[in-house]
Amino acid sequence: QVQLVESGGGLVQAGGSLRLSCAASGSIFRINRMGWYRQAPGEQRDLVAAITIGGTTNYADSVKGRFTISRDNAKNTVNLQMNNLKPEDTAVYYCNALIHTIIPLAERHYWGQGTQVTVSS
Repeated sequence: QVQLVESGGGLVQAGGSLRLSCAASGSIFRINRMGWYRQAPGEQRDLVAAITIGGTTNYADSVKGRFTISRDNAKNTVNLQMNNLKPEDTAVYYCNALIHTIIPLAERHYWGQGTQVTVSS
């Protein structure tokens, strides 16, 4: 059983900052890729940022230069530092991880429960 638990969402004014955190726990052998997605009402869920086990990152064009993703492989955590937030960043943010588990011996994507980020203008 694997769980992803997110924290750090909330309400912030435009130009402000928030930091999202996600911790994975359970029967984990290796986490190959971790990332953050977001979904606004009536929209599809889109990638915000992702990071591989080796530290390679990629970002959505809309957040480049404002958001920074990082991970701690020893703690199985991933963070998203969000600066200069804009109203269009308002969405539910979901943690995602591609996890190779021990029991069962398999690799698949796991999702967190989501955390709301609201940016007021």
